[in-house]
Amino acid sequence: MVRQGSCRDATPHTPYSTRRDKRRVKRQREGHIHITVWRERKTLRREMGENTQDGTPGSWFKITIPYGRKYDKTWLMNSIQSHCSVPFTPVDFHYVKNQARFFVQDAGTASALKDVSYKIWDEKNRKISIFVNPSTVPYSVRYKLEPEEMEQLKLTINKRYDVSQQALDLQSLRFDPDLVGHDIDMILNRRNCMAATLQIIEENHPELLSLNLSNNKLYGLDGLSDIIQMVPTVRILNLSKNELNLVWELNKMKGLDLEELWLEGNPLCDTFPDQPTYISAIKDCFPKLLRLDGQELSPPVITDTDTPCLIKPCKESYKGSDALKSLVLQFLQQYYLIYDSGDRRGLLDAYHEEACFSLAIPSSPEDPALSSLCEYFKESRNMKKPKEPSLCVQPLKHTKHNIVGSLCVLPKTQHDLSSFLVDMWFQTEKVLCFSVNGVFKEVEGKSQGSVRAFTRTFIATPASNSSLCIVNDELFVRDATPTETQSAFSNQEPTLTPSSVPTLSQEQQKMVHAFSTQSGMKLEWSQKCLQDNEWNYTRAGQVFTMLKNEGKIPEEAFKQIT
Repeated sequence: MVRQGSCRDATPHTPYSTRRDKRRVKRQREGHIHITVWRERKTLRREMGENTQDGTPGSWFKITIPYGRKYDKTWLMNSIQSHCSVPFTPVDFHYVKNQARFFVQDAGTASALKDVSYKIWDEKNRKISIFVNPSTVPYSVRYKLEPEEMEQLKLTINKRYDVSQQALDLQSLRFDPDLVGHDIDMILNRRNCMAATLQIIEENHPELLSLNLSNNKLYGLDGLSDIIQMVPTVRILNLSKNELNLVWELNKMKGLDLEELWLEGNPLCDTFPDQPTYISAIKDCFPKLLRLDGQELSPPVITDTDTPCLIKPCKESYKGSDALKSLVLQFLQQYYLIYDSGDRRGLLDAYHEEACFSLAIPSSPEDPALSSLCEYFKESRNMKKPKEPSLCVQPLKHTKHNIVGSLCVLPKTQHDLSSFLVDMWFQTEKVLCFSVNGVFKEVEGKSQGSVRAFTRTFIATPASNSSLCIVNDELFVRDATPTETQSAFSNQEPTLTPSSVPTLSQEQQKMVHAFSTQSGMKLEWSQKCLQDNEWNYTRAGQVFTMLKNEGKIPEEAFKQIT
């Protein structure tokens, strides 16, 4: 039998490989991942049957999505179900390292899920693979509570429910006398216990508003993430005095529209350098949050979609303009970090679904081959030259997938961020218009090393993650002047080495240690990540999460666990 996911001959650049044989197995390349397209469905069904206890519809199968941790559970399950030829119920959905994993029952369902592999595309235009393997009975089924235990748990939960407040108090549930007296060990870290608890809540208290899970020694939230689908009405969640170590664990609960959250008493609270950083990181997960650990937070900004209101500058205070400047500069840094990374598909998240993009160059269309900008000519739009109206519209890129596809074929670049000149020329609560001028050089191809000058005009709207969403993007590229070429990259900061690392302030040292604790990276790597993001702790965490999910952080960056 050809085994899935075999790593026997794998290298750091080929995390998945498969044996070669004469049967119909195709090997493709998606990015840096070697994937395998399996044989026809009947053959797969037969192999599955041969490797289970009896090959009957009651057999269990483990479904694995490599790098599935980067995907929201709800989106992932909905996408798979919409492409699957049969309905299925995922059992024990959880994350293992970078993978997403769940279980299904019977070979027919498993074969249908295998057929879905490589038929789903994520927002970065990458195919999602699905591996299917025969499995033993999953944990939550193997240790499923007996009917009499479920009945006692139901009675216990009902006793703890406050009808008037629609609130359920499950703090220290394991030590409830009614459960202990019936020898029921209710440990909510166990998926079977959490699944049973959520099942009872869904069936008996579907309008639940407040849930208290304090003092339950929770160190992970995989099991609790099912509450997003089962009881989405929850607005107040108490997770205080548990064992949560990483703030990124809260990403599994992002689908809840929480208004109040309690986290005090968890180790993760001590990993932040200060309270504002802590609040900012939590609000990134729950933007509608009004109270954190009992503290009132500033209400989220709600835009009036009917009445545009110009933001008037305040002569007495420049806080508003400073915040706006920081937002735009942060956006540009993140945008060009991805743009210059070699894989521009990551820019899909920066554009609105119906965004527009156009490119213009000052070259002669009569003889574009003579221009050093010939590689830009086929994407260029010049409304003065074409006589046919369609030729004016055709180079205009519409929808974010077409835009990013167009950007991907442009030459690979490195921008000189120190050359950037930004002009914000119009702003309302709903729209921000700004231009950026600067230089870049091409880093490969026949024009490698050539320095170009550019002007780029963005029209953007606020996004939910305190960033910007591009609705219109206009790029003008020309050859740099001799003066611009001479000064290009002259102000770039040198790469830091151990001997040239500057002395850090006490506050920065605390941030480095906190970031190292949360990310698991060594101190020097954590410091580099913070420095690259101008000591913005939240932004550094977002960049770290993105790069880690894409497998772009080398193993030597992380601490050795013994």
